[in-house]
Amino acid sequence: MSGLTTTTLQLAPEKLAALHQGLVIPAHPLALDENRKLDERRQRALSRYYAASGAGGIAVGVHSTQFEIREPGIDLYEPVLRLAAEEIGKAKLERPFILVAGVCGPTPQALEETETARRLGYDAVLLSMGGLDGWSETDILKRTEAIAAKMPVIGFYLQPSVGGKIFSFDFWRAFAEIPNVVAIKMAPFNRYQTIDVVRAVCYSSRRDEIALYTGNDDNIVNDLLSTYRFQVDGVAVEKGIVGGLLGHWAVWTQKAVELLEEIKEARKAGSLSKEWLTRNVEITDCNAAFFDPAHGFAGCIPGIHEVLRRQGLLKGTWCLNPHETLSPGQAEEIDRVYRDYPHLNDDDFIREHLEEWLSD
Repeated sequence: MSGLTTTTLQLAPEKLAALHQGLVIPAHPLALDENRKLDERRQRALSRYYAASGAGGIAVGVHSTQFEIREPGIDLYEPVLRLAAEEIGKAKLERPFILVAGVCGPTPQALEETETARRLGYDAVLLSMGGLDGWSETDILKRTEAIAAKMPVIGFYLQPSVGGKIFSFDFWRAFAEIPNVVAIKMAPFNRYQTIDVVRAVCYSSRRDEIALYTGNDDNIVNDLLSTYRFQVDGVAVEKGIVGGLLGHWAVWTQKAVELLEEIKEARKAGSLSKEWLTRNVEITDCNAAFFDPAHGFAGCIPGIHEVLRRQGLLKGTWCLNPHETLSPGQAEEIDRVYRDYPHLNDDDFIREHLEEWLSD
């Protein structure tokens, strides 16, 4: 592949194959104690939970891990990446498992975080393009090229309502051409913008080298069941969204793994029951309780924490930002989806293993 050197880290063949087959990749939360300090025991327990649940990877240092981990005086970026890597190493998994590090900021910061991830044994970076106000699309493409020259990159289309920006079809087509871009997580929470990305990849010469992942927590099932078909130079080109890298999948993860396997079987069968549409609504309704769109997603991280607290994995819902708390009525909404969709939670699985995950 042009643009790569002997110093470029590339994804191991078995992990690349697994990525293209489709994986459940939860966005890893941050476990804090009542003093808002890292709770290392529970942070490790979360990683053990994801490994045991059958997930195919974890994304650490991302939005769900709280961007404040990078702030001077908090300095938790390297510790949380290291703890997760240690636990996955101890798990001695027999399946491919991809460690993904969230990387953000201007190019120097992004390169520094990439080097940290590489040193700690991570496989790829999820490259955030939020917070780059005033940057042109060309500037962001150059930044991506610099990171991809170091490590495999998973692109990230983040919804504008939580700090992302809208990109053009031409941007995504150029993005897809960058060597060592291995996947794109689409999370604009918008059908038009999701289609832009898929169509751009289909138009790219690297279309078969890039795996598409949903980050649209509001439309998970439909994303995973859809086949996108476009005419490219008079030839029909098809592409599907194979897996998910999701904050929603940070909870009820064992059920998410079952869901993705069921979807894979449905894809193979070639015909879909209309019940899948109902399942999509159920999961989206749960996501509304967790992610708090009713209040502009203000409670999305505390909402995830609340579910994990109820299951015993976290001690509380504390965030590094003390103003980040459950929104009014959010706890009651979580009560409701627990009551209405008992088949979607994995409380029994966690109850069976919690003591071992919390042990030293």
